[in-house]
Amino acid sequence: MARTEYYDDPAAPTPNSLVVAASAVVTDDQGRILLQRRRDNDLWALPGGGMDMNDSLPGCAVREVKEETGYDVEITGLVGTYTDPRHVIAYSDGEVRRQFNICFTARIVGGELTVSDESTQVRFVDPSDLDALSMHHTQRLRLQHFLENRPTPYLG
Repeated sequence: MARTEYYDDPAAPTPNSLVVAASAVVTDDQGRILLQRRRDNDLWALPGGGMDMNDSLPGCAVREVKEETGYDVEITGLVGTYTDPRHVIAYSDGEVRRQFNICFTARIVGGELTVSDESTQVRFVDPSDLDALSMHHTQRLRLQHFLENRPTPYLG
């Protein structure tokens, strides 16, 4: 299923669903950040996805990281909340989503790197190489907030 992301675009379709989601900034011992290249839009992104009815938000982030990267993680902190109504995601099946994302920090406690059917690549990226990657504005914002080492989470 294809996906198109809009941000502050008057041509964006009107959302018909609101999805609560969680993502995680996972780093390795060299400070590199775990990213996936999404199959549905070919953009680089943090691992994450929609919350299931039996999930907690941290549990959702843990599950999504495992599903999308193969790693078992432990949540270590909170980057922020991302609820900007100007961010709209349209899917080829007709769903037009306004996403409510909570972004956590996490560390690896097990598993091994794998590529899921949702991605074409999964790898650790040095922060100095992030600008060279094709990535949506909202993902860059989460990474920027993480890299700023903010004393309090971003609330937006």
